[in-house]
Amino acid sequence: MSSTILPLQPTSSTDPLQLSLGPVLFYWTRERYADFYREAADWPVEIITLGETVCSRRRDMKLDDWLGIGRELTQAGKQVVLASQTLIESEADLRDLRKLCDNGNFIVEANDQSALQRLSSAGLPFIAGAALNLYNPATLGVMARAGMRSWQAPVEMSKKDLARLINDSQQAGVSHPCEVFAYGHLPLAWSSRCFTARRHQTPKDRCKFVCQKYPEGLVLRSQESRDVFTLNGIQTLSSACQDLRHELTAMADMGVSVARLSPRAEGMAEVVNAFDQARHGRLPAPDPLALVEADICDGYWYGRPGMDNTRTMID
Repeated sequence: MSSTILPLQPTSSTDPLQLSLGPVLFYWTRERYADFYREAADWPVEIITLGETVCSRRRDMKLDDWLGIGRELTQAGKQVVLASQTLIESEADLRDLRKLCDNGNFIVEANDQSALQRLSSAGLPFIAGAALNLYNPATLGVMARAGMRSWQAPVEMSKKDLARLINDSQQAGVSHPCEVFAYGHLPLAWSSRCFTARRHQTPKDRCKFVCQKYPEGLVLRSQESRDVFTLNGIQTLSSACQDLRHELTAMADMGVSVARLSPRAEGMAEVVNAFDQARHGRLPAPDPLALVEADICDGYWYGRPGMDNTRTMID
């Protein structure tokens, strides 16, 4: 295994919290992926996670393509992670998963039990993804013994509960770095059905890759015309973007090591720069919390309904 394994602690006292760029959740063209990661090589993020985590029918990018991008990002000084698919539905998916886990270059983010089984049985280190639903010190202990190097908090976990979990885990001797989903549409659910294809009245296995028409997903509104969810093929995301940049200092104080930023099709450089400024204590005053054109939410972090924007309530 290469030197791309995540460090156990932030690398510098001047960077109290590391920033990671999560995998692209939407279906983009090869050209768009290439342009995006060419720009990301110069962004102030320490970790970049690559790969298709949503749908196996998105075949524009092969494993060799991701490995090529990964090598280029490594040369640019980034730590590279390969993410596994979250919902495995076929033997073909399993074959692709085995190739991913056995890539021999980069550590893998395990997003389901099949990836976890493959990596742990091979004695390979891994990152425990948020979809594994890690809620207690006992489970984290099992993961640590299986080869976990770091873990991601479930996206719906509140600040209070996460602080308790980190403290209890450290007391139990599990001090692996924790990563929090700090920006982007929250991944909420996955289904064997493709809702984007259904919107276009086409079956999933003949979907014509219609989700590529929506580089930031398809908004689903309630009967009251309120934006509720973002449809992304078989994945359901929040409509609003979670934005926790005003919480980065608190995260570092409670023991969080990494803040994850989920890529968007437009304005991502501004998002990254804003979070880089925030982790060094430089927030604009007043803080508009409007990095790109999107509603903002942070309710889960405060133990409230996820779609709430508590900053608006406070202000």
